[in-house]
Amino acid sequence: MDALKALAPVVAVRGNVDSGGWGETLPLTEVIQVGPVTIYMLHILQDLDINPAIGGFQIVVSGHSHKPGQSEKDGVLYVNPGSAGPKRFQLPVTVARLDVGARPLKAEFIDLGGED
Repeated sequence: MDALKALAPVVAVRGNVDSGGWGETLPLTEVIQVGPVTIYMLHILQDLDINPAIGGFQIVVSGHSHKPGQSEKDGVLYVNPGSAGPKRFQLPVTVARLDVGARPLKAEFIDLGGED
């Protein structure tokens, strides 16, 4: 986390295996404003206990499955950036880039080329 913070601002939420030490310092959810867009972050999408559209969120970012993807529901973009860590489950090693100025909002997935 420190290495990432040395490169750019970092906003992170706790994953299901982030226990002990630094992991417990991470929040379970986070809300960030990026330009005109409000983003709700959590690890497991099934734990979402709010209606993002009613809450005024334009994007929900979640992880857990390590499977990159995006979908839209009620005007809210749901994004799973995948996983930038070690290759798991035969899934690609990816990150996502959001252009908050674009309409419609969408994610661009970047394959980091993990080991096969």
